[in-house]
Amino acid sequence: MASPFTFLLGGAASGKSALAEARVCTMPQPWVYIATAQAFDAEMTAKIDRHRGRRGTGWQTVEAPLDLPAAIKGCTEGTVLVDCVTLWLSNLLLAEQDLDAAQAALLAAISTSPLPVFVVSNEVGQGLVPDNVLGRRFREAQGRLNVALAARADTVAQVIAGLPNILKGQL
Repeated sequence: MASPFTFLLGGAASGKSALAEARVCTMPQPWVYIATAQAFDAEMTAKIDRHRGRRGTGWQTVEAPLDLPAAIKGCTEGTVLVDCVTLWLSNLLLAEQDLDAAQAALLAAISTSPLPVFVVSNEVGQGLVPDNVLGRRFREAQGRLNVALAARADTVAQVIAGLPNILKGQL
């Protein structure tokens, strides 16, 4: 039987990461935080520092801005939290990677993980249509990735103002 897979999505600053961290802390240790962000500016550096400070001790951090499937496969005990696939996808897009192949590899890594996996993602399809090709390509790719992850997940929750709206399964 596959290990449980929980998918949390919502808008920017909706509380989805904090909720995911709280849920992971109810699961077996070690808690492995797979970070996909890259600190290219002071604002992102500050955001990463806030996330680290909020998690506190007890977490192992794995940096995986591009090879997320390998990072998931490398986890052999505990509970895994991926935060977030939105930044991972944008990293791949900017690195001109094959998005379809990367998505398939991610889904396979999650499906075969012997550990509980939590994945955080942004819902990007409820806003304005981007005014440029790259923005529209990203929005479409993120929508496809979210649909694929939700289809595979045991539990899916949309987070609004820090509160989960359960779409599938139960938290």
